[in-house]
Parts: sequence; C-alpha cells; structure tokens
Amino acid sequence: MNQRRILAAILGAMMTLTLLAGCGGSNNGGSSAPAPGGSDTPAPAEKKTFTVGMECNYAPFNWTQVESDEFSVPLEGAGHAGGYDVMMAKTLADKMGMELVIKKLSWEGLEPAVTSGEIDAIIAGMTATPERKENADFTSPYYESEMVCIVRGDDALAQATSLADFTGKNVQGQQNTLYDEIIDQIPGVNHMTPLQSYPLMVVSLQNGEADALTAELPVATGVVTSNPSLSIVRFEAGKGFEADTTVSIAVKKGNTELLNAVQSALDTIDADTRNQWMTDAVSRQPANG
Repeated sequence: MNQRRILAAILGAMMTLTLLAGCGGSNNGGSSAPAPGGSDTPAPAEKKTFTVGMECNYAPFNWTQVESDEFSVPLEGAGHAGGYDVMMAKTLADKMGMELVIKKLSWEGLEPAVTSGEIDAIIAGMTATPERKENADFTSPYYESEMVCIVRGDDALAQATSLADFTGKNVQGQQNTLYDEIIDQIPGVNHMTPLQSYPLMVVSLQNGEADALTAELPVATGVVTSNPSLSIVRFEAGKGFEADTTVSIAVKKGNTELLNAVQSALDTIDADTRNQWMTDAVSRQPANG
C-alpha cells in the first residue's frame, strides 16, 4: 500500500508540472510573452518630424537648387534646399533622432509660421532682436559674422573704409531685416526702398539704381563669388555699422521642451565645424544663389 501511495503521489506531481507548463507558468505571475512578430507585438514608434522654415533664397545661409546632392533636402513641389542652414538643420534633426522637413517660406512668413505651428523652428540666418524675442524663443547664436557693404568693383566706393564714405549715396537693404534698419547709421544717406531678396538687390546694384547693399560678410562673399564684378567693403575698426551680427534658431514662444532639445544638440557642434560649414556653403552655392 505504501508503495502504491508513493507512486500515486509521484504521478500527481508530474501531472501538476505538466499542467503548469502547458499554461505558460513562469516567475512573472503566469503570463506568457507574445510570440515575436505576433499580433500582440507593438508597432515601431513613428519617427517625429522636425519641420524647419527658411527662405531658400539667402545664400550662403540657404538657397534653392534643382539637383539633389548629399548636402540638400527635397522641398515640397520641386527643387531642393541647400546651404549652411540646411547643414545645421540636418545635423540637429539627426542628433535629436527626428526626420527633417524643410518648408520654403517668404521672410515675412517665417515668424507667423512658427507661431501658428506650421513649422517647428526657423533656421534662416535670423538675428534674435528684442522685438522678435517677444513672439518667439531663441537658442544661443549658431553663427556670428560682421556687417559689410557690397558695391560695384569699378566704383570709387570699393576703396571706402568708413560709413562717412557713403554719405549721399543710394544704399539698399533687405525688407524687414536688420540690414535695412542699420542704413540710417550712415550720415546723410539716401535710404532706398528695401527689396525682398538679395537676388533682386544685386540686380538693383548692377543696374546702377543702388550704390551699395548692406549684408553680412558670408552673404556678401557668396554674392561676390557669383558676381565677380562686385566688391566687398569691410570697415575700419570703429568706423562701421553698430549691429548684432549673430544668428539664432527660433521656436514657438513657450515651447521649452523643443528649445532645450535644439539647444542641447546645438551645443555639441563646435565652432570650427560651424565655420567650416560656412566656407563649404560659400563654395557650393549656385551662381544665381
């Protein structure tokens, strides 16, 4: 009898273990993990987009090109965006693990677009002025330059060294930018009606309507590279424009999470890399950029 009882106990224990195994018993409370690739497997999270607005008409910071290359990003409709700002946007998006989308917008449309949420950020050679800070939040500067003038190479102004040399001259800047505002620092200047883009301004200068254009040095370098008949005027210390020539990235006012993410990514890009990008952008910009 004792042997039968022992045998029955062993058989009972074996049946219990078999039932537990069949029910997927485990140390996590008895629930079984879903099979890989099964219907219970969650879908991979969709990669978030980082939508950036820029003119695509402000070389070497940004421009539009027909052909694709390793430095460009396709635009909706047609063409590709290239330039310094595109390199910056691509790098930031990559560091944040996001997919970059670039929207081509007019300069006047950039701030309303970031405020409305149409775009996430403005990376377009924009200076963080006190007025703009009222409507958007800005990172620290991602590039710094100097303010110069562009003139015709055969004009006596090509030898200018101070703002006083432009007294009585026709000087033009870009609409709704610092480059237009600073013209009034020139004593006795003829402050021309600003135009919407540098390509239009260059035509004005070449046609003799304007005697000089205001610009940041990288923009002026790009313009003169594409138009060798023009020349850059760099001013002697203390005799040029008083202006903030830094440019920063703007996000929607109050979007602290995105601002901090962009700033953290920006902080990983050293000054030498940023300066090399500008040198490369100037060398790559289209002739009509």
